[in-house]
Amino acid sequence: MQPLIDNARTFGQRPEEFAKLAEGQSPQVLFITCSDSRVVPALITGARPGELFELRTAGNIVPPYASEHPTGEAATIEYAVEVLGVRDIVVCGHSHCGAVGALVRGDDLTAVPAVRDWLASATPRPAGAAEDPEVAEGVQSHVLTQLLRLRSYPCVERRLAEGRLGLHAWYYEVHTGAVRTHRPQTDTFESL
Repeated sequence: MQPLIDNARTFGQRPEEFAKLAEGQSPQVLFITCSDSRVVPALITGARPGELFELRTAGNIVPPYASEHPTGEAATIEYAVEVLGVRDIVVCGHSHCGAVGALVRGDDLTAVPAVRDWLASATPRPAGAAEDPEVAEGVQSHVLTQLLRLRSYPCVERRLAEGRLGLHAWYYEVHTGAVRTHRPQTDTFESL
């Protein structure tokens, strides 16, 4: 913890670098990814403060849209699309994902009921080999499922129909740093 505290103490000693951020934000991308500490969107993309609007959830899950009982995730997506006017949304899964691995393997999660119930909202169960520690196939399948779910959000559906929004599925390899994107033409994940 001490290195984090030390950095936080010196971080605010460069006010000239941050003054413009007080004027507001206008990110062009909503980046939806896992809460995993090994996945750092700004590091992966090289984004500076104000350039990415982030949504991080266990397993990069986009919950089903429900207007009668909105979730924080739905509110974040709606705000990014309707208020901030993001032009692109990236759903980024990653190798060695504990959440997707648990789904692929069918792990018993009774000891962590909140995690179990959250992951249940990720159904259908992703395809993939249970013995693969990277869970590459499972994560890639899961990311595409979340992208489809995102399309059911009214604000996303409308902006897509207007041609004012792009959706992207990414797969990040934590062990190499490589990023792959889904190519709908070939239905494969290929290097960016």
